[in-house]
Amino acid sequence: MEFKVIEIQNESMALAYAIARVVYAETLAKSLRVVEALTSMISNIVRCDNRNIKDVISDKTLFESLNSESNRHKFLSVDASRRDFQMCVRVAQTMQHGCLPDMCNHATRFHRDELLPEWALARGYVADIDGILFYA
Repeated sequence: MEFKVIEIQNESMALAYAIARVVYAETLAKSLRVVEALTSMISNIVRCDNRNIKDVISDKTLFESLNSESNRHKFLSVDASRRDFQMCVRVAQTMQHGCLPDMCNHATRFHRDELLPEWALARGYVADIDGILFYA
């Protein structure tokens, strides 16, 4: 497989690609709905916890794919020309422009349905989208 090198012209676009890589690795872009939900969750964390977006998307406690031993880690290196990844980029840009509504009911945590982290035991989820459970 051959990868294209994409030159990113500005910091905003570089950030959109960074967000999109994490969202892609976590959702595999199963649907627009789940991509929008996870991206809006990132926005919720930034807004509610007053955190920098770069800090949020590099938080290994939030995103399993950032851990090198995770099976999802390899998806961070997705070919940037893939259509499903480009969908993630467009949603990230929409979020950066403040035009992405909250698609996950104010959630600030998530996990896939095949996992049940300890923190989730005492909480009820607020949305289940394509096998990803969101918690406020």
